[in-house]
Amino acid sequence: MEYGCIGEHLPHSFSKEIHAKIGDYDYSLQELSRDELAPFMQSKAFKAINVTIPYKTDVIPFLDEISDTAKEIGAVNTIVNRDGRLYGYNTDHYGMTALIKRLNIDLQGKKALVLGTGGTSKTANAVCKSLGARETVTVSRSPKNGAVSYEQAYSEHSDADVIINTTPCGMFPDIFASPIELGAFKRLEGVVDAVYNPLRTQLVQSALDLGLKAQGGLFMLVSQAVRAYEFFFDTEAPEGLAEKIYSQILSEKENIVLTGMPGSGKTTVGRIISSDLRRKLIDTDAIIVEKQGEKISEIFKKYGEKAFRDMETQIIKEVSALSGCVISTGGGAVLREENVRALKMNGRLYFRDRELKYLLPTPDRPLALSREEIEKRYAERYDIYVSTADEIIRTYDDALAAALETERRHAR
Repeated sequence: MEYGCIGEHLPHSFSKEIHAKIGDYDYSLQELSRDELAPFMQSKAFKAINVTIPYKTDVIPFLDEISDTAKEIGAVNTIVNRDGRLYGYNTDHYGMTALIKRLNIDLQGKKALVLGTGGTSKTANAVCKSLGARETVTVSRSPKNGAVSYEQAYSEHSDADVIINTTPCGMFPDIFASPIELGAFKRLEGVVDAVYNPLRTQLVQSALDLGLKAQGGLFMLVSQAVRAYEFFFDTEAPEGLAEKIYSQILSEKENIVLTGMPGSGKTTVGRIISSDLRRKLIDTDAIIVEKQGEKISEIFKKYGEKAFRDMETQIIKEVSALSGCVISTGGGAVLREENVRALKMNGRLYFRDRELKYLLPTPDRPLALSREEIEKRYAERYDIYVSTADEIIRTYDDALAAALETERRHAR
């Protein structure tokens, strides 16, 4: 391996894709067990590498020199081999600082809670200090070395202004977990989550629901990768490169989720988008039919609407963990808030707003078997479709074409 990333588990890392967009060099991912780490580091059979969980502190004894920033933090995530001597740096500090500034979160004189005690936690503490935080409190499930428990965080530090999550809680595949409840923190201004898969964790969504500044770790990941590239090749990256690559990766990873009334053309539009952008098309109703071995009308008749909605929620939770897909949902999918939250973790919701006069009754839609039922469903659901949508598609020729062009532009 010439350039790459080492860690314990890397199947869902974005690093290879990011570095492929930064420059023309061979960058690979290499999983190492703890027993394999020492022989790998001692062999020095690489030009430069990134280091991720859980080895950001374990690699330090193998280094010949370490930057002042990495030394202060006590964690290294970038190593450069110069003529057999290993130099360690911490580009996570640069990446997290860039993310906080991008969110316009002002830490000067503020109180911050840092969740977790690993290498990224050390980075977050250093970043808070460098940005002028008045107080930084580390929170851990097993408090020691000055860290407080989550119970203490709720009872003694509810006046926190900013929360930074550095734990893997909420990371794929356990995407519906959240490390902390935000309701107790009445002065909270912003939330930063180092987790980047999913794109928007439950923690980030909860913060956004409260009107707070919040974002996941993708921009941090891209920014630190660009900074690592500069160390790899002793060069300076073009201005704006991190923002450009972030937009590209976000566009590629974000699902296009279609919502709307039965008969509004979600599946048809989905096929067009899927073909045009060469993305996998997922139809949640079709998956239910395939798994159950029965038509939706039969499922409603046999088991009732609630049973169908439960099946639908389960399927939505499964497909929401995927990325880069086109997802066509059933007409009632947005009626459950948990479905909407799941779909928004990795997706952007597009409401296919077809005029009522074009919505026709069909026998395969149990709640839209007559004109009267369609009009009733339309009146009940329209405001929900609008309020949950990120964008509204009224005709294919204008709004959808514009959305497709945005996707193509980002992909370039």
